[in-house]
Amino acid sequence: MTSQGTRLAGKVAVISGASRGMGLSHTRAFLDQGARVVAFDLNEDAGQTLAEEYGVDRVVFLRGDVRTAADWSHAVQTGVERFGAINVLVNNAGVSPLQRLESVTEADYRRVIDINQVGTFLGMRAVIPAMRESGGGSIVNIASSAALVGFADIFSYVASKWAVRGMTKAAALELVEYGIRVNAVCPGDTDTPMIRENAKTPSASMPPAEDLPFGRWARPEEVSAAAVFLASDESSYMSGTEVVVDGAFTAQ
Repeated sequence: MTSQGTRLAGKVAVISGASRGMGLSHTRAFLDQGARVVAFDLNEDAGQTLAEEYGVDRVVFLRGDVRTAADWSHAVQTGVERFGAINVLVNNAGVSPLQRLESVTEADYRRVIDINQVGTFLGMRAVIPAMRESGGGSIVNIASSAALVGFADIFSYVASKWAVRGMTKAAALELVEYGIRVNAVCPGDTDTPMIRENAKTPSASMPPAEDLPFGRWARPEEVSAAAVFLASDESSYMSGTEVVVDGAFTAQ
């Protein structure tokens, strides 16, 4: 497939959680804007499809767990060996199970933190040497509108995403000397399999899509557009901040 745009031409990105939902949307958006991508996920379903559609010279899929430092190192090493550098990281992998404070088990709480928060930390740490070698880069952490306000029924998720937002700001200050920018995207409810599944649960307190200010959930590609912008040189003076893509939900 020929790239439809050039906003990310010459850039090499590692994208976690790349096989479905928002992560698959990010991967396609980056490829469509000229990037080469290391797609990193436990789910291998989309890997072969992406390679066939875009070509093995544009995208490589790796099976890996964001909770494992060795898997992150392998993803970064593969990107450098296959494409010559790493310029962008999109920390997208995450889970959002319905969990209330009074009933969530310690094991279930730690699982969410390990994937959403520790996985983000490991990803950022893993790409620093390669980004320093290439003269800088852009880290895009996918946070959430739940990193800006509180939500009931997703206690562990809210805790993890507030941490991601805080880590984004701290990392931006630490990494500025290397020319590495760190920003977050904070999506609201987005039409992905994970959100659709949560919406089916009668006990969930999430508002119906028609009650949102825009009267609908975000489309994945609308969130991906923000990730592309933060990965591109168009956002060259932005670091330590967040782009909110929630259809005015947190403006209420």
